[in-house]
Amino acid sequence: MSSSTPIDPDTPPLPMPDPEPDQERDPHASRRRRGCGCLILGLLLLLGAAGWWWFGRKSEKPQEPPVPEVPVVPVTVKRQDMPIYLDGLGTVQPYQSVTLQVRVEGQITQMHFKEGDDVKKGDLLVEIDPKTYDAQLAQAKARVEQDGAQLDNAKRDLLRYADMYERKVIAQQQYDTQVALVDQLSAAVNASLAAVENQKVQLGYTRIHAPISGRIGLRLIDLGNIARPSDQNGIITINQLRPISIVFTLPERHLFAVQQQQARHPLTVYALDRDLAEKPISTGRLTVIDNQIDTDTGTIRMKAEFENSDLRLWPGQFTNARLLLETRNDAIVVPAAVVQRGPEGNHAFVVREDQTVSVRKIDVEMIQLGQAIIRSGLNPGEQVVLEGQYRLQEGTRVRVVSETQPGKVK
Repeated sequence: MSSSTPIDPDTPPLPMPDPEPDQERDPHASRRRRGCGCLILGLLLLLGAAGWWWFGRKSEKPQEPPVPEVPVVPVTVKRQDMPIYLDGLGTVQPYQSVTLQVRVEGQITQMHFKEGDDVKKGDLLVEIDPKTYDAQLAQAKARVEQDGAQLDNAKRDLLRYADMYERKVIAQQQYDTQVALVDQLSAAVNASLAAVENQKVQLGYTRIHAPISGRIGLRLIDLGNIARPSDQNGIITINQLRPISIVFTLPERHLFAVQQQQARHPLTVYALDRDLAEKPISTGRLTVIDNQIDTDTGTIRMKAEFENSDLRLWPGQFTNARLLLETRNDAIVVPAAVVQRGPEGNHAFVVREDQTVSVRKIDVEMIQLGQAIIRSGLNPGEQVVLEGQYRLQEGTRVRVVSETQPGKVK
């Protein structure tokens, strides 16, 4: 144990040392020293934080930027009945067309029609001056009477010759001569009668009737002119417009398929305007397949008949004929824009459940009217990309835009 000196309570405290001379002269020195210490401490804390941030940042792994999503418009693969059409360029032709020409020469005295009139078969249209043909008919009838009188006289003579021949009054030769004369005059009478009929026919040709029902075109000769059978233009042209025909061409490779289908049932043909609008002008049926192929173009001509009750089709009009070849039942169908072509053939982008796409090879049977029939590669109910394929590849993440709003992809 250590010993300590006891403190005497009566002993007075020792005197404190005097302050230093500098402290007595500068009373703010202590405050400055404290401020300096705080500044140094703050700098040390700041350096420590900066070092902690720097070394912590270097120790962290860099984060990869998020993969952008490509906006696409999808469409659902459907199973439906798909009509198969064959399109050909055609020309409207009248069902029947007649150029009215005279068969006897004469002056046109009457025209019982106006340009553009609808006429019926048998209507009187044109009259030619009949005076010449009336006179010729009268001459032919007079010739018949003359020949008839001679025949009657020869027959009476023959009866007398026959009696005398039996009584051996005349020779056989004289009797035979009279028989021949009767036969000759009989033939002359028949010829005269035929001439009368011929003159009646010629007289009938002075009244021209409509041979068919149809519409009259522009008049090619005026009233008062002399019409002759040798005239090439004729008087008028009558075209039958109800029904009417369209003659169109198809490539020869379709001939066998058309023949097969026509043997089973009548084939429907639609007449479309030159812009191939979806709504047809008229609907008809295929009636004739030409009996030869055009070797210059490799096409076959076909004719379709249309009722044309509204006169939408007009002779000489160019139109498009669409032949309904058959209807493919339960076909797998997608819009044609879904089909993409690449070095390895046709393919489509299929949207998977995780919103990524896969490249699927497809076998396209045919594309027509904006629709593609898929033989294999797609299943009904799958979603495929309709718009936005140019930025896609295998595994690309996509953002689906509404199917009902195509055209939203930029």
